[in-house]
Amino acid sequence: MILLQGGSLGLKTEGLRVEKYIEKFIRYLEIEKNYSSHTILNYKLDLEDFNKFLAGTELEKVDYLSLRKYLAVLKEKSLGPRTINRRLSALRSFFRFLARDGYLKTNPILMLSSPKLDKHLPAFMTEDEVIKLISSALPKDEKDLMSLRDRAILETFYSTGMRISELVGLNVPDLDLIGGIAKVMGKGKKERVVPVGDIASAAIRKYLDKRKSTQEAIFLNKNGRRITTRGVRGIVLKYIKKAGIKQGVSPHTLRHSFATHLLNRGADLRTVQELLGHANLSTTQIYTHLTTDKLKSVYDKAHPHA
Repeated sequence: MILLQGGSLGLKTEGLRVEKYIEKFIRYLEIEKNYSSHTILNYKLDLEDFNKFLAGTELEKVDYLSLRKYLAVLKEKSLGPRTINRRLSALRSFFRFLARDGYLKTNPILMLSSPKLDKHLPAFMTEDEVIKLISSALPKDEKDLMSLRDRAILETFYSTGMRISELVGLNVPDLDLIGGIAKVMGKGKKERVVPVGDIASAAIRKYLDKRKSTQEAIFLNKNGRRITTRGVRGIVLKYIKKAGIKQGVSPHTLRHSFATHLLNRGADLRTVQELLGHANLSTTQIYTHLTTDKLKSVYDKAHPHA
């Protein structure tokens, strides 16, 4: 295969625009990396945005200066550091793929640094707030199917620490209510088994008993089809408002609360990592923060002059 020289870069094939390489990269993520459809969509959107910025420029002309200009454009749009870092992460993976497979001689993004991120702790609710939230979804009676479903969703979130996409994807065969476990399809299509507590199991059982549907999906919308992530967010926000909980709470806040409460009650970090489905322990370590009350309690017990 002949390599064309183009400054510091060289392409295997002449005349292909950036979008052609994006297509190759997306297929690589789907087939070889087995990434989730959500992750692939985000990569595709980020790379398409970069391609718009290039305005027809071919890959052999993309260099460090081009990337610096793109970074400046992102900052001018008032995008946050996390959003910019996500865009750059997609570009890094893209250029690494191109360099590895010989489409590029060198990788122009290697010298580009990412914006520094402010360290922040994930938002979480207290145990009392979680109880208040879940209690707000108390069904009027045993025939109140939507409230039974909503209560089961909230209980499942808090009992398992699932991501919203994992909860939406749950199917009836994935759930063993007698054994108290569920099979979850996580990020990167990696399957894991998570415990389901007795209270959550009872809530799910009540809902399924009244549902009268042969649908494989566990949680259904009012039309009898699998509920969407948007639908679940709407449910959580509805009961946050009803319970009078502070703003800024989302389905992911229940996941944060699940992890925080486990650690506060003595669970070890490795176990919480497995339960959350984190590939790296460093990701789980953000949950090692403790509430002020917990810190003060430990201090009062441990310090001789407390």
